[in-house]
Amino acid sequence: MKAAVAFSGFGSKTQTRLITALLFFLFSMQAVCGGLMISPPKAPLPLIQQAFPNATEISGKTGEPAVTTIYQDDTVLGYAFETDDVARIPAYSGEPVNTLVTMDTHGTIISASVLEHHEPILLVGIPEQVLYDFAGQYTGLSVNTRVKIGKGKEQDTEYLDGVSGATVTVMVMNMGIMRAATRVAVAHGIINASEHAAIPAATINMNVFEIADWHALTGDGSVRQLLIDNDTVDSAFIGTEAEDQAAQTPEQKAETFVDLYYTQLDIPTIGKNLLGESEYNWMMAQLQPGEHVIALLGNGYSFKGSGYVRGGIFDRILVHQGNKEFSFRDTDHYRITDLWASGTPKFKEMSLFIVRQHHEFDPGQTWQLELLVRRQTGPIDGVFTSFKADYDAPENYLLRPDVTEAPAMEELALWEQVWQDRSTETTIVIISMILLMIVLFLQDWLVQFPRMLHRFRLGFLVFTVVFIGWVCKGQLSVVNVFTFSQSLMGQFNWEIFLLDPVIFVLWSFVAMTMLLWGRGVYCGWLCPFGALQEILGELAAKLRIPQLSIPFVVHERLWAIKYLILLGLFGLSLESLAVAEHYAEVEPFKTTFLLRFDRDWPFILYAAGLLLTSLFNRKLYCRYICPLGAAIAIPSAARLFDWLKRRKECGKPCQICAVECEIGAIVPTGEINMRECHYCLDCQMTYHDKGKCPPLTKKYRKLTKSTPEEAIRIVT
Repeated sequence: MKAAVAFSGFGSKTQTRLITALLFFLFSMQAVCGGLMISPPKAPLPLIQQAFPNATEISGKTGEPAVTTIYQDDTVLGYAFETDDVARIPAYSGEPVNTLVTMDTHGTIISASVLEHHEPILLVGIPEQVLYDFAGQYTGLSVNTRVKIGKGKEQDTEYLDGVSGATVTVMVMNMGIMRAATRVAVAHGIINASEHAAIPAATINMNVFEIADWHALTGDGSVRQLLIDNDTVDSAFIGTEAEDQAAQTPEQKAETFVDLYYTQLDIPTIGKNLLGESEYNWMMAQLQPGEHVIALLGNGYSFKGSGYVRGGIFDRILVHQGNKEFSFRDTDHYRITDLWASGTPKFKEMSLFIVRQHHEFDPGQTWQLELLVRRQTGPIDGVFTSFKADYDAPENYLLRPDVTEAPAMEELALWEQVWQDRSTETTIVIISMILLMIVLFLQDWLVQFPRMLHRFRLGFLVFTVVFIGWVCKGQLSVVNVFTFSQSLMGQFNWEIFLLDPVIFVLWSFVAMTMLLWGRGVYCGWLCPFGALQEILGELAAKLRIPQLSIPFVVHERLWAIKYLILLGLFGLSLESLAVAEHYAEVEPFKTTFLLRFDRDWPFILYAAGLLLTSLFNRKLYCRYICPLGAAIAIPSAARLFDWLKRRKECGKPCQICAVECEIGAIVPTGEINMRECHYCLDCQMTYHDKGKCPPLTKKYRKLTKSTPEEAIRIVT
């Protein structure tokens, strides 16, 4: 790596002013971004008092599920509960929308109020109030009511108005509210528990297989069809704002709108005939116990839509079974490239979706595919309807348990379900960390091959950005530090931290490497934003972009900024973790990796501005602003080893390593400030380079001219 050079024509004072102005601009943008933050979580107690104005006593959360009981003297008026405590279902952000629900003793919902959400979809022009208004529609509904989003004509079903542009969010809210209400009603005897008792699920008979072509599979119901023409769709939108978008001519009305086939692909006769045996075996290897696969093959209207690109959720398809309904995320989806069975028609879209274990899917019970059709009525407004089709697996493919002898199935904890779902991602991250550990333990040998090590490091940084950052969303945050600190001060619960396995293993690795090497291993190798900056810095070096150099006296004082930011955020976290989380947007991580720049322009401009600085000054954000780096740097002073080697000539007079250190962690006297070091190992490559390190060069020159006895004395 090349040393930074100053802009020609600019003195050191001018450069310092440029850096100061740039930092001021970035902090100004962060302040603007902070003004766009969603409101902090609401307190539940005033909302409970509003729902029960005659209450004389309100208990704390008790029981399983956790419920607050409301009394008037000795009479129970009703119950209040948070969906996070009873039915935690992740939405667009990967986090649930926590809703407070109040219900009377007859099972009638009195109110539903959003307490907290982290939905990125509401940060791009949709006001939060629409979410609160949506929750208000549950007032007066019975826990026994089947509730759906959108327009429909099903009997015994209540249809609620959705939120244009946030369809998936409100669908997840609906699932959470109604599932939680049902569980609370069962627990308190409001509805009959036997009606909601779990029936032991059937299993697939893996020993049954028959060769079948497309005609046979569709003929016996193994593969079902949902065929809809334009006229049927137009009829469904009659009476809505989208009615005027109907097909005009009889020929247009008779044209096919969607021709969609669906099936359960993990059944051997179906899966092996459609995919071929090798592809079927590959698919089955992706499944955890209790998981199943649904395949969709379609022409015409796309069942994928665009929601999965923006937020990872396929918002045009839902699966219903009993009182459960669920959608699919991008992590559940695989594209099918070809079909094996003879006679199979050509399809524009072919996909398989994994039904995860926590959905408690029963292949022996009827399930229903729902296709949502949306018509645009404005820039972001629209109305939608849906079409449904049933599926029953042929009985000869199933094994049904004896209900009288079936043992009770133990439900996995939420964190166990998450670890099962993300086992592949987590395993890859763990393997990468083991590889990094091997490199660090062998660093004294590997630095003697600088070209090879530099290429490995660049490849690892690309892996960090793409896989850890964008695929796994494994960017650590200073908010994680505050959450851990508050847990230590309160009731510590490991399950909170186990809910994101990638984040958990990364923090475990950080804790271990801080003791051995200090801050630098994470900041220099595993931080996605830091890696992205470094890649841009490498690009700048290739393009020979001149670099802003900062005098060490200024550089040393700019280090303090990140510690001041950390101190301010920590103080806010003691008052309110939610408020601290909002101001932690000084970290551009959420914009860059969680939302992939799908935000309002100030957030994008702030993150992009920080990345742009990396082209002119290596990792400016990491060095001066990052509160996470400051939080990791403080305890790293207690590291057990100093494995970065120095010579007595370092700094006195040799300054080669100090000049080449692109983040300025080597002070003029030659010592390495391990609180600022990113462990890139560049200085160690120079240390072992006898053609580059002056003390080493001088030593080897003496060695080549000395007698054997003198050589031994020089080496020792």
